[in-house]
Amino acid sequence: MAHGARSSSKGYDPLRAVAQWRFRDHVPKMKQSDIFRDNAENCLHLAERAEGQPAYKRYSRMAEAWMALAEEQDWLDGEVPPVVVRIPRKQDA
Repeated sequence: MAHGARSSSKGYDPLRAVAQWRFRDHVPKMKQSDIFRDNAENCLHLAERAEGQPAYKRYSRMAEAWMALAEEQDWLDGEVPPVVVRIPRKQDA
């Protein structure tokens, strides 16, 4: 193997593999709902820069959809309690 070569013909890099193994627990993982919120924020930025009403509306709707996904993911992850639906009782007449 040539001096300085780190990877084999299959693209395996042992230094990278060790680094990933050693440091993966030290890197905080981003929650899926936070990724969705970032996507919503990006859509809002695009809406601000949109040229024309159709593009603005499209990006705004996309932002709303990403936020809905984020809220649902929080619920699926157990971070938000399910909504309690209260059915009003008939009052005695």
